[in-house]
Amino acid sequence: QVQLVESGGGLVQPGGSLRLSCAASGSRSFFSITTMGWYRQAPGKQREFIATITSSSSTNYADSVKGRFTISRDNAKNLVYLQMNSLKPEDTAVYYCNLNFGRLDVWGQGTQVTVSS
Repeated sequence: QVQLVESGGGLVQPGGSLRLSCAASGSRSFFSITTMGWYRQAPGKQREFIATITSSSSTNYADSVKGRFTISRDNAKNLVYLQMNSLKPEDTAVYYCNLNFGRLDVWGQGTQVTVSS
């Protein structure tokens, strides 16, 4: 069973940056053919899509983060990243990593990001 572990969250001031990481267990060959994504959930709100990156490194972003966030992957290390720049208070949420391959849908435990002065 694949497991995902997020890291890199924390407290940052508005306008600041953070880089989240997500480490996936299992084989590198399998990881390389999956679609990886980042989602977030703010208090009292539903989980929302942030970004995905396919096995061919094609990316897709939510309008709310376009131009500020960048998703990337390192297949040699089974890692996916979310570089977050120009952070706003409304970016405050628990950020979750997702792995998708066919019917397989795996979530990490989440990492808290708080944007506040």
